[in-house]
Amino acid sequence: MSDMKRRDFITLLGGAAAAWPLAARAQQPAMPVIGFLGSTSPERWASRMRAFNQGLSETGYVEGRNVAIEYRWAEGQNDRLPTLAADLVGRQVTVMVALGSTPAALAAKAATTTIPIVFEVASDPVAIGLVSSLARPGGNITGVTSLNAEVQPKRLELLHELVPTATVVGLLVNPTNPNLAEFTTKNLHGAARSLGLELHILHASADHDFDAVFANPAPTASRRAGDRRRSTLH
Repeated sequence: MSDMKRRDFITLLGGAAAAWPLAARAQQPAMPVIGFLGSTSPERWASRMRAFNQGLSETGYVEGRNVAIEYRWAEGQNDRLPTLAADLVGRQVTVMVALGSTPAALAAKAATTTIPIVFEVASDPVAIGLVSSLARPGGNITGVTSLNAEVQPKRLELLHELVPTATVVGLLVNPTNPNLAEFTTKNLHGAARSLGLELHILHASADHDFDAVFANPAPTASRRAGDRRRSTLH
């Protein structure tokens, strides 16, 4: 996470905590509690966690001294996120954080309409139903987005320029993240057609799926395409 994005994220986090209703705060412990909802594992997000804690310290918060953090990790299993989010709601955290995961942000939103939620996602938060608009998010949720999905057609165009002889492209998506997968697939199908490319959708939801996907990415396409060169976009 860049320094600018980290500062923006922590500023939003502080603002969300400040917006917490006074009556509800009176029921909270003296030390505010951040509920951190992660879709993967702390090891996989080590650099993000360092940035997160550094950002907190830059605004005067140190874990264990004047803020507590309740971590919940889905270990790559997105179907666990709703239960983990509900657990944080039951813990009555002051604010929930969903960092770098569309499924985690959606699970947090579904779990509560009162606890402030701060997200950081790579997709369009309006298109996936997280907020009403970028200018006025509304409700109890706000955050930042890199709008990463919107530049994917350009990435496909650059890939085509780098490997102009490739006519079949594999798109690797996570089926347990349907909001982002469907948006990405629709977005790239049109771009592929305009470039004269054949797009094949490959599914992988965990690390152990990758070997099978790359060992046999598209047998049907192989028969049709003969010895044409291929590339994979993911």
